[in-house]
Amino acid sequence: MDNSRVYKMIFASVYPLYVAKAERKGRTKEEVDTIMCWLTGYSQKKLQQQIEKKS
Repeated sequence: MDNSRVYKMIFASVYPLYVAKAERKGRTKEEVDTIMCWLTGYSQKKLQQQIEKKS
């Protein structure tokens, strides 16, 4: 299985898609942020910085 396309994705471009999907399913942006912080180990502030840097 070739995952090179996935590895080239920028988190800042995928993040809004996660939020939109969560909201469609009745969840909130804050819940997505909580999960993303848990997965990455970033604080809320660091997570926001990564999104703004488009990394």
